[in-house]
Formats: sequence, C-alpha cells, structure tokens
Amino acid sequence: MYTFSSKLKVFSFVLIIVGLLGIGYSFISAPKTTADVEKILEAEAHGHHGARDAHAHDAHGHDAHSAEAHTEHEEHLNHVLHQLQNKPWAALYVAAIFFMLISLGALAFYAIQNVAQAGWSPVLFRVMQGITAYLPWGSAIFFILLVVSALHFNHLFVWMDPELVNPESPKFDKLLNGKIGYLNEWFWLIRAAVFIIGWNLYRYFSRKNCLAQDEASDNAFYKKNFNISAGFLVFFIVTESIMSWDWIMSVDPHWFSTLFGWYVFASFFVSGITVIAMVTLYLKSRGYLEHVNTSHIHDLAKFMFGISVFWTYLWFSQFMLIWYSNIPEEVTYFVTRIEQYNLPFFGMVAMNFIFPFLILINTDFKRITWVLVMAGVVILLGHYVDFFNMIMPATVGDRWFIGIGEIGSLLFFLGLFILIVFTALTKAPLLPKRNPFIEESKHFHY
Repeated sequence: MYTFSSKLKVFSFVLIIVGLLGIGYSFISAPKTTADVEKILEAEAHGHHGARDAHAHDAHGHDAHSAEAHTEHEEHLNHVLHQLQNKPWAALYVAAIFFMLISLGALAFYAIQNVAQAGWSPVLFRVMQGITAYLPWGSAIFFILLVVSALHFNHLFVWMDPELVNPESPKFDKLLNGKIGYLNEWFWLIRAAVFIIGWNLYRYFSRKNCLAQDEASDNAFYKKNFNISAGFLVFFIVTESIMSWDWIMSVDPHWFSTLFGWYVFASFFVSGITVIAMVTLYLKSRGYLEHVNTSHIHDLAKFMFGISVFWTYLWFSQFMLIWYSNIPEEVTYFVTRIEQYNLPFFGMVAMNFIFPFLILINTDFKRITWVLVMAGVVILLGHYVDFFNMIMPATVGDRWFIGIGEIGSLLFFLGLFILIVFTALTKAPLLPKRNPFIEESKHFHY
C-alpha cells in the first residue's frame, strides 16, 4: 500500500493556502467603480501628457463633440471596468476547468484501455484511478463557478446579458437572439449537471468494479467494467464536444468552429496522459510500482508524443483554414489573439508541439526520467496557456497579464489536485491483482 509522505502533504497544503491568498488578493484589488478605472488609465497614460493636452485643446469649443466624446469615454470606462472585474474570475475559471479536464482526460484514457483490453496498461490502472479521484471535487467546484456565472456575479459569458436578447434594447443582438433556445442559463446549467453526473457515475462504478475484481473468483466484474467503459466512451465523446461549446466556445458567442470539440479534447487528453506519466514516475522513484518497467514508461511517452502531434494537426487545421478563407466573422477570433496575445498564442505552439516533438521523437529519451519530467512540465504549462488563450481574450481582452490572480488560482488547484490524488492512492493496493491481463502487463517488454 502507498503511504502519502508528510512532506508532499505539507507541500500541497502550502500551495492551497498561498493560492487562496492570491485568489483573495486578486478579487479585493480588482477595481469597484469607473472612478478606480479612471485612476488606472491615468496612471497608464502618464507618459502621454503631450498627446492628451493636444487632444484637450482640439476638443475645446466643440460642445456637441465633447458630449459625444464624454459618452464614448464613459462607455470605454465601463468596458475596462468589466474587463478588470472579470480578470480574477477568468483566472479562477481557467485553472478550475484545466485541472478538472486533466482528471477527465485520465478517465477517458482509462476507459479506452478497458475497452481495448490492452495488455500493457493494467499495472497503471490504480494510478489512473487515483488521478480521476479529483474529478468529483474538481467538477463540483467548477459547477459552482458555472452557477455563480449564471446568477450574474460576473460577466464571463456575454450572452447572459438580458439586454442583448431584448428587441427593445439598443444593445439587441439578432444573432444571439437566434441562439436563445440553446444558449440560456437554465438549459446551460442542466446540460452541465448531466455531463458532470454522467462522468462521475462512470468513475465511481468503474473503480468499484475494479476493486471488487481483486476479491472475485471469476471475471464478472471485469466484464461489467468492459461494458460500462464502452457505454461511457460513447457518452463521453458526445458530451465532451457539447461541453467545449458550452463552457469554452460560448465566451465568444458569435464565433464557432466545427473542429473545436476535437481541439479541446486533444488538449486535455494529452495533459491527462502526461499527468499519468508524471505520477507513475514519482511513485516509481519512491520505491512503489515494482512491476512498472521502462517499457510502460516508454508507452506513456509515445502517447504524450502522438497526442501532441494530433493536437498540433488540429490547431493548424483550425487556424490555417480560417486564416486562409479570411471570412470576417471567423477571422476575428484569431486577429484578437495574434494582436493582443501574440506571446502566449505562438508560445503555446512552441511549448505544445516544437518542444515535445524534438525531445520525445527520440526512442531513448522516452525512457529517461528527468527528460520525461521536463517534457511533461512544459506540456502541462503549454496546455494551461492554451486554455488561457481560449478564455481570456473574450473575457478580459487586452487587459491580460499573468498576475497574482492567475498564479494563485494555479497554485490553489495544483495543491488541491496533489492532496486529493495522493490521498486516493493510499486507499487501495497499487496493483489490481485479479485483472485478467495483469500477468501480461507485469511482463510487458519490447
């Protein structure tokens, strides 16, 4: 049995506390009124005195013009206020969805191993189950965030503004009004609840059957797991697409991409596999998992490499087609990201493709622990930046920077993730001893 080392436990608590302080600070320090925003903008414009004086001189004596300018200025202040108030919420949202989807990616990988009746992976099943133990907690926190958004505590989802679908309002948006049957708070929350409950039910029963199989005299529980895993994968592939439209794509409600569900899937799937590899390497370094050999590690690294390439193919397909066709309502998505998010947008491609590709293409490197850990850390940071790029431009616009809120949210969820995952690993033996393929898995070499 695995015992949770006190050092790691203390480390996870430190991350949670530091993270909570960072999150709290980011909410407290966010501007409350347009007057606060005025001060921030004035501080930013401190270096542009000449330009402002000239502008003031030019505006003098034009009453109609100055009234118009005043209205425009007020609108701009409100816009920036919304962006800056969104920033702590968006930081929390990105980290919450990222960690929840890592455990969902590991769950999907586990289900695929069951359905494929893979002979190499059963020695890693308890590691996968440990990582998926985060899903109930992570999805509960995430669902609370969705409810809070639906109750208008933040402005993360533009389409939730009732003015936009009110034909009397000057803000009326014909396009969003056409989507009201699908994009409305109640239906949106009901869908979210169905997805989250479905994933968690599979997680609960597949683990229960796997543990029961250890004590069983036949393979009945194994067969049950095979059947529910097949059912889950059908449910998963449908809900995963809808989830990516609902929780990520709808922050840009005018824009859509038919490839988006696959793109999001590739991002969190490779992250989930990377975490499986990292946790396995950690346990191995502590003297656990004696049956896991370099061939198992090599296989996980092959998946990290393969899905990174798959992600790149999807990223390029989406980007190139939209860029090449240059249709205004499609291309705005990438224009915003290239103009305002240049470094994270192209940096992510280097972190998620170029770096893992150059390192993991080498067969020998796939078996070296420190190389894999380095590649894994870069892949995980790269996919965090990927989610950052998907959410931030629509919610905070050009007001982004990686500040205390972003780092605090990341540390909080990382601490929680470590605490839950490693606690779950102590609850059951690390070897599923009655799995029909366990002997093959123990002696897996190539």
